[in-house]
Amino acid sequence: MTMTDTATPGSSQGAASDKSGSDPLIQVENLTVRFRTDEGLVTAVDGASFHIAPGEVLGLVGESGSGKSVTAKALMLLNADNSVYDPASRMIFDTGSEKIDILSLKRPKDRMIIRGGAISMIFQEPMASFAPAITIGNQMVEQLQLHSGMSKARAKEISVEMLTRVGIPDPAERFGQYAFEFSGGMRQRAMIAMALSTNPRLLIADEPTTALDVTIQAQVIDLMKDLVDEFHMGILFITHDLGVIAQTADRVAVMYLGKIVETGPVRQVIRTPAHPYTQGLLNALPNLEDLDAPLTPVAGDIPSPLERPPGCVFHTRCPVFIPGRCDAAVPEMVNVGDQHNAACYVAADEKKVPA
Repeated sequence: MTMTDTATPGSSQGAASDKSGSDPLIQVENLTVRFRTDEGLVTAVDGASFHIAPGEVLGLVGESGSGKSVTAKALMLLNADNSVYDPASRMIFDTGSEKIDILSLKRPKDRMIIRGGAISMIFQEPMASFAPAITIGNQMVEQLQLHSGMSKARAKEISVEMLTRVGIPDPAERFGQYAFEFSGGMRQRAMIAMALSTNPRLLIADEPTTALDVTIQAQVIDLMKDLVDEFHMGILFITHDLGVIAQTADRVAVMYLGKIVETGPVRQVIRTPAHPYTQGLLNALPNLEDLDAPLTPVAGDIPSPLERPPGCVFHTRCPVFIPGRCDAAVPEMVNVGDQHNAACYVAADEKKVPA
Protein backbone atom coordinates (compact mmCIF):
# COMPACT_ATOMS: atom_id res chain seq x y z
CA MET A 1 0.00 0.00 0.00
CA THR A 2 1.35 3.42 -0.95
CA MET A 3 0.75 6.74 0.71
CA THR A 4 -1.88 7.52 -1.90
CA ASP A 5 -3.78 4.48 -0.61
CA THR A 6 -4.12 6.10 2.81
CA ALA A 7 -5.08 9.53 1.47
CA THR A 8 -8.17 10.74 -0.32
CA PRO A 9 -6.86 12.82 -3.19
CA GLY A 10 -9.13 15.38 -4.78
CA SER A 11 -8.87 17.93 -7.50
CA SER A 12 -9.42 21.62 -7.00
CA GLN A 13 -12.62 21.34 -9.05
CA GLY A 14 -13.94 18.66 -6.72
CA ALA A 15 -13.05 20.77 -3.73
CA ALA A 16 -14.98 23.69 -5.14
CA SER A 17 -18.12 21.62 -5.64
CA ASP A 18 -17.86 20.29 -2.08
CA LYS A 19 -17.53 23.80 -0.69
CA SER A 20 -20.80 24.84 -2.24
CA GLY A 21 -22.86 21.67 -1.92
CA SER A 22 -21.56 19.09 0.57
CA ASP A 23 -22.69 18.55 4.13
CA PRO A 24 -20.39 20.27 6.63
CA LEU A 25 -17.32 18.39 7.75
CA ILE A 26 -17.80 20.01 11.15
CA GLN A 27 -20.76 22.02 12.43
CA VAL A 28 -20.20 24.15 15.54
CA GLU A 29 -23.26 25.72 17.17
CA ASN A 30 -23.34 28.08 20.14
CA LEU A 31 -19.91 27.05 21.42
CA THR A 32 -19.43 28.60 24.84
CA VAL A 33 -16.31 27.81 26.87
CA ARG A 34 -15.69 29.07 30.39
CA PHE A 35 -12.85 28.46 32.82
CA ARG A 36 -13.13 28.01 36.58
CA THR A 37 -10.77 30.45 38.31
CA ASP A 38 -10.32 31.87 41.79
CA GLU A 39 -12.31 34.90 40.58
CA GLY A 40 -15.17 32.72 39.32
CA LEU A 41 -16.17 31.51 35.86
CA VAL A 42 -14.37 33.36 33.06
CA THR A 43 -15.92 33.26 29.58
CA ALA A 44 -13.33 32.70 26.83
CA VAL A 45 -15.68 31.78 23.95
CA ASP A 46 -19.25 33.05 23.88
CA GLY A 47 -21.81 31.46 21.54
CA ALA A 48 -19.52 30.88 18.54
CA SER A 49 -21.15 29.18 15.53
CA PHE A 50 -19.46 28.19 12.26
CA HIS A 51 -19.02 25.28 9.87
CA ILE A 52 -16.29 23.95 7.59
CA ALA A 53 -16.92 21.95 4.41
CA PRO A 54 -14.59 19.33 2.90
CA GLY A 55 -11.89 21.03 0.84
CA GLU A 56 -12.57 24.42 2.43
CA VAL A 57 -10.31 26.76 4.41
CA LEU A 58 -12.04 28.82 7.10
CA GLY A 59 -9.95 31.66 8.49
CA LEU A 60 -10.50 32.56 12.15
CA VAL A 61 -9.04 36.00 12.78
CA GLY A 62 -8.78 38.37 15.72
CA GLU A 63 -6.40 39.99 18.19
CA SER A 64 -4.57 38.05 20.90
CA GLY A 65 -7.08 37.30 23.64
CA SER A 66 -10.02 36.96 21.24
CA GLY A 67 -10.55 33.27 22.01
CA LYS A 68 -9.23 31.79 18.77
CA SER A 69 -6.95 29.15 20.31
CA VAL A 70 -9.54 28.16 22.93
CA THR A 71 -12.00 27.61 20.07
CA ALA A 72 -9.48 25.47 18.17
CA LYS A 73 -8.60 23.38 21.21
CA ALA A 74 -12.29 22.86 21.94
CA LEU A 75 -12.65 20.95 18.66
CA MET A 76 -10.14 18.41 20.00
CA LEU A 77 -11.19 18.73 23.67
CA LEU A 78 -7.69 19.94 24.53
CA ASN A 79 -8.60 22.82 26.82
CA ALA A 80 -7.44 22.64 30.44
CA ASP A 81 -9.27 20.56 33.03
CA ASN A 82 -10.85 23.69 34.52
CA SER A 83 -12.75 24.36 31.28
CA VAL A 84 -16.56 24.16 31.26
CA TYR A 85 -18.67 23.74 28.11
CA ASP A 86 -22.17 25.19 28.05
CA PRO A 87 -24.90 22.50 27.76
CA ALA A 88 -26.28 24.28 24.67
CA SER A 89 -22.96 23.92 22.81
CA ARG A 90 -22.80 21.43 19.94
CA MET A 91 -19.88 20.28 17.81
CA ILE A 92 -20.90 17.67 15.22
CA PHE A 93 -18.02 16.12 13.27
CA ASP A 94 -18.27 13.84 10.22
CA THR A 95 -15.59 11.15 10.59
CA GLY A 96 -16.35 9.75 7.15
CA SER A 97 -18.18 6.75 8.54
CA GLU A 98 -20.44 8.48 11.08
CA LYS A 99 -21.31 11.84 12.58
CA ILE A 100 -20.27 12.23 16.20
CA ASP A 101 -21.00 14.77 18.90
CA ILE A 102 -17.52 15.78 20.05
CA LEU A 103 -18.73 16.84 23.50
CA SER A 104 -20.15 13.35 24.08
CA LEU A 105 -16.65 11.82 23.93
CA LYS A 106 -15.81 11.31 27.59
CA ARG A 107 -13.16 8.56 27.63
CA PRO A 108 -9.57 9.11 26.38
CA LYS A 109 -9.96 6.09 24.08
CA ASP A 110 -13.05 7.60 22.44
CA ARG A 111 -11.29 10.95 21.98
CA MET A 112 -8.45 9.46 19.92
CA ILE A 113 -10.50 9.94 16.74
CA ILE A 114 -10.34 13.73 17.23
CA ARG A 115 -6.85 13.88 18.73
CA GLY A 116 -4.42 13.31 15.91
CA GLY A 117 -6.66 10.89 14.04
CA ALA A 118 -9.48 12.40 11.95
CA ILE A 119 -8.53 15.86 13.32
CA SER A 120 -4.91 17.04 13.46
CA MET A 121 -3.41 20.30 14.67
CA ILE A 122 -0.40 22.40 13.65
CA PHE A 123 0.76 24.55 16.54
CA GLN A 124 2.23 28.04 16.39
CA GLU A 125 5.69 27.09 17.64
CA PRO A 126 6.71 23.55 16.67
CA MET A 127 9.90 23.72 18.78
CA ALA A 128 7.63 23.65 21.84
CA SER A 129 5.52 20.84 20.37
CA PHE A 130 8.20 18.33 19.37
CA ALA A 131 9.86 16.38 22.19
CA PRO A 132 13.47 17.64 22.17
CA ALA A 133 15.06 14.32 23.18
CA ILE A 134 13.24 12.16 20.61
CA THR A 135 13.97 12.25 16.88
CA ILE A 136 11.40 13.74 14.53
CA GLY A 137 11.03 10.38 12.82
CA ASN A 138 10.37 8.41 16.00
CA GLN A 139 7.68 10.88 17.00
CA MET A 140 6.00 10.50 13.62
CA VAL A 141 6.20 6.71 13.79
CA GLU A 142 4.81 6.62 17.34
CA GLN A 143 1.81 8.73 16.28
CA LEU A 144 1.04 6.54 13.27
CA GLN A 145 1.28 3.33 15.30
CA LEU A 146 -0.93 4.82 18.01
CA HIS A 147 -3.72 5.73 15.58
CA SER A 148 -3.46 2.95 13.00
CA GLY A 149 -1.69 -0.02 14.56
CA MET A 150 0.54 -0.37 11.47
CA SER A 151 4.01 -1.89 11.64
CA LYS A 152 7.00 0.24 12.54
CA ALA A 153 8.53 -0.31 9.11
CA ARG A 154 5.37 0.82 7.33
CA ALA A 155 5.01 3.84 9.67
CA LYS A 156 8.59 4.86 8.85
CA GLU A 157 7.93 4.51 5.13
CA ILE A 158 4.87 6.80 5.32
CA SER A 159 6.70 9.28 7.55
CA VAL A 160 9.62 9.63 5.13
CA GLU A 161 7.17 10.00 2.24
CA MET A 162 5.30 12.77 4.08
CA LEU A 163 8.55 14.59 4.84
CA THR A 164 9.27 14.41 1.11
CA ARG A 165 5.83 15.76 0.21
CA VAL A 166 6.23 18.86 2.39
CA GLY A 167 9.53 19.69 0.72
CA ILE A 168 12.11 18.71 3.36
CA PRO A 169 15.44 17.89 1.65
CA ASP A 170 17.13 14.53 2.34
CA PRO A 171 14.03 13.23 4.20
CA ALA A 172 15.53 9.83 5.01
CA GLU A 173 18.42 11.54 6.80
CA ARG A 174 16.22 14.17 8.44
CA PHE A 175 13.98 11.40 9.76
CA GLY A 176 16.69 10.52 12.29
CA GLN A 177 17.39 14.09 13.43
CA TYR A 178 16.08 16.13 16.36
CA ALA A 179 13.94 19.27 16.27
CA PHE A 180 16.86 21.56 17.21
CA GLU A 181 18.71 20.40 14.08
CA PHE A 182 15.94 21.81 11.86
CA SER A 183 15.53 25.44 10.83
CA GLY A 184 12.30 27.24 11.79
CA GLY A 185 10.74 26.69 8.38
CA MET A 186 11.76 23.03 8.31
CA ARG A 187 10.33 22.45 11.80
CA GLN A 188 7.03 23.91 10.65
CA ARG A 189 7.07 21.68 7.58
CA ALA A 190 7.87 18.66 9.77
CA MET A 191 4.92 19.58 12.01
CA ILE A 192 2.68 19.73 8.93
CA ALA A 193 4.02 16.35 7.74
CA MET A 194 3.33 14.83 11.16
CA ALA A 195 -0.19 16.28 11.25
CA LEU A 196 -0.97 14.96 7.77
CA SER A 197 0.53 11.50 8.21
CA THR A 198 -2.69 10.16 9.77
CA ASN A 199 -4.71 11.47 6.78
CA PRO A 200 -6.97 13.77 8.84
CA ARG A 201 -10.29 15.03 7.54
CA LEU A 202 -9.85 18.31 9.40
CA LEU A 203 -6.58 20.19 9.95
CA ILE A 204 -6.38 22.95 12.56
CA ALA A 205 -3.55 25.40 11.91
CA ASP A 206 -3.05 27.68 14.94
CA GLU A 207 -1.04 30.66 13.66
CA PRO A 208 1.37 28.37 11.77
CA THR A 209 3.23 31.22 10.06
CA THR A 210 3.58 33.74 12.92
CA ALA A 211 7.12 32.74 13.94
CA LEU A 212 8.41 32.52 10.36
CA ASP A 213 9.99 35.14 8.11
CA VAL A 214 7.91 36.35 5.17
CA THR A 215 9.64 34.14 2.59
CA ILE A 216 9.02 30.98 4.59
CA GLN A 217 5.48 32.19 5.37
CA ALA A 218 4.71 32.29 1.66
CA GLN A 219 6.12 28.80 1.17
CA VAL A 220 4.04 27.37 4.03
CA ILE A 221 0.87 29.07 2.73
CA ASP A 222 1.45 27.68 -0.78
CA LEU A 223 2.12 24.25 0.71
CA MET A 224 -1.14 24.25 2.65
CA LYS A 225 -3.12 25.27 -0.46
CA ASP A 226 -1.59 22.36 -2.36
CA LEU A 227 -2.38 19.96 0.46
CA VAL A 228 -6.05 21.02 0.55
CA ASP A 229 -6.35 20.19 -3.15
CA GLU A 230 -4.43 16.93 -2.81
CA PHE A 231 -5.99 15.50 0.36
CA HIS A 232 -9.37 17.26 0.13
CA MET A 233 -9.43 18.07 3.85
CA GLY A 234 -10.99 21.02 5.62
CA ILE A 235 -8.74 23.53 7.37
CA LEU A 236 -9.39 25.90 10.26
CA PHE A 237 -6.65 28.53 9.80
CA ILE A 238 -6.17 30.73 12.86
CA THR A 239 -4.28 34.01 12.71
CA HIS A 240 -4.36 37.66 13.71
CA ASP A 241 -3.25 38.71 10.21
CA LEU A 242 -5.99 39.46 7.68
CA GLY A 243 -3.29 39.71 5.00
CA VAL A 244 -2.47 36.02 5.48
CA ILE A 245 -6.18 35.15 5.52
CA ALA A 246 -6.68 36.95 2.20
CA GLN A 247 -4.11 34.62 0.61
CA THR A 248 -5.26 31.43 2.29
CA ALA A 249 -8.94 31.21 3.21
CA ASP A 250 -12.19 30.71 1.32
CA ARG A 251 -14.31 32.16 4.13
CA VAL A 252 -13.41 34.17 7.23
CA ALA A 253 -14.86 34.47 10.73
CA VAL A 254 -13.78 37.53 12.73
CA MET A 255 -13.65 36.97 16.51
CA TYR A 256 -13.52 39.55 19.28
CA LEU A 257 -13.51 38.77 23.01
CA GLY A 258 -14.91 35.30 22.44
CA LYS A 259 -17.70 36.31 20.04
CA ILE A 260 -17.77 35.90 16.27
CA VAL A 261 -18.75 39.37 15.02
CA GLU A 262 -18.56 38.90 11.23
CA THR A 263 -18.45 36.02 8.76
CA GLY A 264 -18.48 35.68 5.00
CA PRO A 265 -16.51 34.93 1.84
CA VAL A 266 -13.01 36.24 2.40
CA ARG A 267 -12.90 38.64 -0.56
CA GLN A 268 -16.30 40.10 0.28
CA VAL A 269 -15.41 40.65 3.94
CA ILE A 270 -12.09 42.28 3.07
CA ARG A 271 -13.52 44.50 0.31
CA THR A 272 -16.71 45.51 2.15
CA PRO A 273 -16.23 44.92 5.88
CA ALA A 274 -19.51 45.39 7.75
CA HIS A 275 -18.31 45.39 11.35
CA PRO A 276 -16.20 48.27 12.73
CA TYR A 277 -13.79 45.80 14.32
CA THR A 278 -13.08 44.17 10.95
CA GLN A 279 -12.65 47.64 9.46
CA GLY A 280 -10.18 48.48 12.23
CA LEU A 281 -8.14 45.34 11.59
CA LEU A 282 -7.95 46.20 7.89
CA ASN A 283 -6.96 49.80 8.60
CA ALA A 284 -4.07 48.51 10.72
CA LEU A 285 -2.49 46.79 7.69
CA PRO A 286 0.31 48.60 5.81
CA ASN A 287 -0.71 50.22 2.52
CA LEU A 288 1.82 49.13 -0.11
CA GLU A 289 0.55 51.84 -2.48
CA ASP A 290 1.30 54.56 0.08
CA LEU A 291 4.25 53.56 2.24
CA ASP A 292 4.26 56.96 3.96
CA ALA A 293 0.71 56.52 5.24
CA PRO A 294 0.64 55.99 9.02
CA LEU A 295 -0.72 52.74 10.44
CA THR A 296 -4.09 53.15 12.15
CA PRO A 297 -4.37 50.72 15.07
CA VAL A 298 -7.72 49.79 16.61
CA ALA A 299 -8.20 52.33 19.39
CA GLY A 300 -7.94 51.13 22.99
CA ASP A 301 -7.21 47.66 24.33
CA ILE A 302 -9.21 44.46 24.35
CA PRO A 303 -10.99 44.20 27.74
CA SER A 304 -10.21 41.47 30.25
CA PRO A 305 -12.52 38.45 30.04
CA LEU A 306 -13.15 39.10 33.74
CA GLU A 307 -14.72 42.45 32.82
CA ARG A 308 -16.77 41.72 29.71
CA PRO A 309 -18.64 44.84 28.54
CA PRO A 310 -22.45 44.65 28.42
CA GLY A 311 -24.21 44.67 25.06
CA CYS A 312 -21.86 44.54 22.09
CA VAL A 313 -18.48 43.55 23.49
CA PHE A 314 -16.73 45.89 21.03
CA HIS A 315 -18.64 49.03 22.01
CA THR A 316 -15.87 50.29 24.35
CA ARG A 317 -13.56 50.70 21.32
CA CYS A 318 -16.09 51.31 18.56
CA PRO A 319 -15.89 54.53 16.49
CA VAL A 320 -19.63 54.35 15.60
CA PHE A 321 -20.87 53.41 19.09
CA ILE A 322 -24.56 54.25 19.69
CA PRO A 323 -25.08 55.08 23.42
CA GLY A 324 -28.05 53.39 24.99
CA ARG A 325 -28.20 50.78 22.25
CA CYS A 326 -24.82 49.17 21.64
CA ASP A 327 -24.15 48.98 25.40
CA ALA A 328 -27.65 47.75 26.26
CA ALA A 329 -28.17 44.49 24.34
CA VAL A 330 -26.07 42.01 22.37
CA PRO A 331 -26.62 42.53 18.61
CA GLU A 332 -27.73 39.53 16.58
CA MET A 333 -26.08 38.38 13.37
CA VAL A 334 -27.72 40.04 10.36
CA ASN A 335 -27.26 39.45 6.65
CA VAL A 336 -25.32 42.28 4.99
CA GLY A 337 -24.52 40.58 1.67
CA ASP A 338 -24.37 37.26 -0.13
CA GLN A 339 -23.49 34.77 2.66
CA HIS A 340 -22.04 37.76 4.53
CA ASN A 341 -23.22 38.36 8.13
CA ALA A 342 -22.30 40.76 10.91
CA ALA A 343 -23.36 41.32 14.52
CA CYS A 344 -23.63 45.11 14.57
CA TYR A 345 -26.54 47.52 15.04
CA VAL A 346 -25.08 49.98 12.54
CA ALA A 347 -24.68 47.21 9.97
CA ALA A 348 -28.27 46.12 10.61
CA ASP A 349 -29.53 49.67 10.05
CA GLU A 350 -27.41 50.64 7.07
CA LYS A 351 -26.30 47.27 5.67
CA LYS A 352 -22.73 48.49 5.96
CA VAL A 353 -20.54 50.39 8.42
CA PRO A 354 -19.37 53.80 7.20
CA ALA A 355 -15.61 53.78 6.50
